[in-house]
Amino acid sequence: MKYKFLFAVFSCFLHESFAQQNAAPIYYNNRFAIYADSIVQDKRFTAKALSTIEIASNYKSPSKEFPTTKVKFKFTLNGSIIEMKAFSDHHFNISKDNDETPIIKFGEELIDTTTAETPLKPDSKLKIRVDLSPVLNDFKTKGFYVSYDHDTLFAKDFKAVYVGGETLPMSWNFAQLYTIPQLELKDDDKDGIYETVVSFNPSNSLARKFNKDVTAFPQYRSSHSILNAVYNLALEEMINAVEKDSTFRTGIDWPGVWTRDISYSIILSMATLQPKVAMNSLMKKVTKKKRIIQDTGTGGSYPVSSDRMIWAVAAWEVYKVTGDKDWLQQIYPIIKNSVEDDMQNVYDAATGLVRGESSFLDWGNTQTYPKWMQPLDVYSSLNLGTNVVHYQANNVLAQMAILLSKNKDAKKYNANAAKIKAAVNKYLWMANKKYYGQYLYGRNYKIISPKAEALGEALAVIFDVANEAQQKMLVANTPVTDFGITCIFPQIPDVFAYHNNAVWPFVQSYWTMAAAKSGNEKAVLASMAAVWRPAALFLTNKENFVAQDGDYNGTAINSSNMLWSLAGNLSLVHKVLFGIEYAADKLLFHPFVPKALQDTRILNNFPYRNSILNITLVGYGNRIKSFLLDGKLLSKNEIPASLKGTHSIKILLDNVDMIAAPVNNVGNDFAPATPIVNFKNDSLAWSTITGDIAYDIYKNGNKIVTTKQHALVVTDKGYSEYQVVAIDAKHYESFASEPLEVADKKRAVTYEAESFTPVSSLPYKGFSGAGFIETSKTINATIAFNITIPEAGYYAINFRYANGNGDLGQENKAAIRTLLLNNKKCETIVFPQRGKDVWNNWGFSNAAKIYLPKGKQQFNLTFEPVNENMNIVINQAMIDYIRITKLD
Repeated sequence: MKYKFLFAVFSCFLHESFAQQNAAPIYYNNRFAIYADSIVQDKRFTAKALSTIEIASNYKSPSKEFPTTKVKFKFTLNGSIIEMKAFSDHHFNISKDNDETPIIKFGEELIDTTTAETPLKPDSKLKIRVDLSPVLNDFKTKGFYVSYDHDTLFAKDFKAVYVGGETLPMSWNFAQLYTIPQLELKDDDKDGIYETVVSFNPSNSLARKFNKDVTAFPQYRSSHSILNAVYNLALEEMINAVEKDSTFRTGIDWPGVWTRDISYSIILSMATLQPKVAMNSLMKKVTKKKRIIQDTGTGGSYPVSSDRMIWAVAAWEVYKVTGDKDWLQQIYPIIKNSVEDDMQNVYDAATGLVRGESSFLDWGNTQTYPKWMQPLDVYSSLNLGTNVVHYQANNVLAQMAILLSKNKDAKKYNANAAKIKAAVNKYLWMANKKYYGQYLYGRNYKIISPKAEALGEALAVIFDVANEAQQKMLVANTPVTDFGITCIFPQIPDVFAYHNNAVWPFVQSYWTMAAAKSGNEKAVLASMAAVWRPAALFLTNKENFVAQDGDYNGTAINSSNMLWSLAGNLSLVHKVLFGIEYAADKLLFHPFVPKALQDTRILNNFPYRNSILNITLVGYGNRIKSFLLDGKLLSKNEIPASLKGTHSIKILLDNVDMIAAPVNNVGNDFAPATPIVNFKNDSLAWSTITGDIAYDIYKNGNKIVTTKQHALVVTDKGYSEYQVVAIDAKHYESFASEPLEVADKKRAVTYEAESFTPVSSLPYKGFSGAGFIETSKTINATIAFNITIPEAGYYAINFRYANGNGDLGQENKAAIRTLLLNNKKCETIVFPQRGKDVWNNWGFSNAAKIYLPKGKQQFNLTFEPVNENMNIVINQAMIDYIRITKLD
């Protein structure tokens, strides 16, 4: 009866919402519309505010609409050892009388042919059981288990068994099953039979009523009831996101504190709303040696990933909010130490840019980099977002130094910031597209990836890396889709949705702030709508959604109650509509209210240091007509940090239409596939890409020809690197092919490492020569080698190595060393992880490109204190040989 009643209520308001469409919506595009009290998508899904603390939604994920009783699945050990080969799966048909599998022997396929499959009823449950004795017996007798595809799992490394499959909440992305607790099977009675109960096809949530007491936080009111409710939903979920230890939980499916997540969330709104929790969370991401902890990323975390410096920007935001001088004293040495380390490990002397993986886009070549790129190539790339983060980290560090009377430091870090900013504009600004490129990438010679990178573009505007003219061009020209701005554009073909082919609400919120800063009303309204739509329809602040259809299902992972998504939602009110901006010694206001949202809106109980502000904002526009504090007209739109007590602020906007600026709204397009190039008989040849395609050919980072052919004769006698880029009819470019070296073999000379240091006795295979050597913090921490250079010139020096201390996307054990030439540093050399316990997989480190005079040269590869990684204890690699290649 309860559900019948709710369905009746829902049908009534759904009918009312469709009737409303005769009235002008606040916003609409080809896919959805926003009204004062509801949001409607595709004329079939509606979310409606029943009150300021309740939203009803009939949204149903299209991928969930028609599941059947026939489920396919298989088991995985640790998310990495797969039970059976592809297309060999367990099949089971769920029914009222058949809701428990028989005990399935691990590795033996279960086929259920009992009945024909039928539509799956809502909230169906299945108890899944597996007999793990084939694995456990091998652990007991041999100490390890070998899978069908010859992967080895040692008994000591066994952590858990999961079930994955094609029916949600299962997926075939085995590495991420651990994020969904019900997919882990447990053996509570220790009989070797592991089991779990999985719920399928959850019934649609008709309404969500918020039950947390949020009165301690700023209270928002407007005449747009759906937007009031979405704001309160974010406050509710913010309270849910605070752990018992008074730190932020990243999301329902993401326990613990993550450096980049909390930092971006704190900048958006958590510094304002939860400053103490923000402080606790930030300090949880600091090492004992007072360095910022880099989150996991490609190839073993730092320095392959280097976006930890967003912590500095967040910590500074907390200071601006609180004015806490003790906090300033605490964070300054942490940020300074981290910047100093980065100057040695990730700053690129040749360009002035900073190396490292894209900020937050941390899945390497599975998502936002070409597949040929190894972790080492990711480290060597020079990314927009990461560079803007490092620019702002130096900028805020200089501001802190001034407050602490450290003028020499201030000068140094201001110079660092200026150098990075100049380099970003020199190497990454694309005048033809009027926005920045994604990154420079390649090997010894780099080219630009012309994809737009949403977060980097937004931060370049917000932090003033782009000048005022660039800001306007960038916001007007960066591609956006109906459902929002995608993490990158265009998308990469044949890559699943997560960072690729996806919109992330927190990024959308930064884009909104950038659009407001540039004065683009149309972009601001569309961007706000792209944040409000999913929160209202999904009844939670999801981590991301698929750009193609706007659905929360279909990405690799997608948590509810996501911290940075809810923080971004709240920031639309605080930092955009009310335009609240913190300075070190005052609070400023730069409201931005699109004409479609003109209103009298209230923000009460807003905290600022020792004061409480009750703010009224009237009208529309981005220019203030009058600014009153306690009824007194002020000449400046700001209040001092010294203000105490409760006060009222009234802001009247001028209600003058803003200068129209365009938005580059596009379809969610995909770039061509990456060509594969080979060299034979003095000719380059590459794979054919389907469609109307031309090819740009690059030599040593410079485009030399455009052709529709699939081959090119080359007559190089020196050293050259060639790459091929495919271009389709819409002028979208593929990633460049893997750099292909064309050179006389005599140009590359190798020197066996064991010729300089005693050979290791470790039982690894695949090396050349008589063996290899080990380097760690205690073994061969310094390796000396003298080499006679036959001819003066520019050379690339790198090392063939192995690092099996972690897989490509987890752990924090990238090895780092400093290369000295005649006792002077010439480069940081990085040996990223290449696979967990995989020590027979050899690859190359990054290369030091340096000028070498003729004659005997003394080299030292040494572990310096600045070369600490995030693990601190393990900093190890095996080195096979040194390779020295003459480039000119």
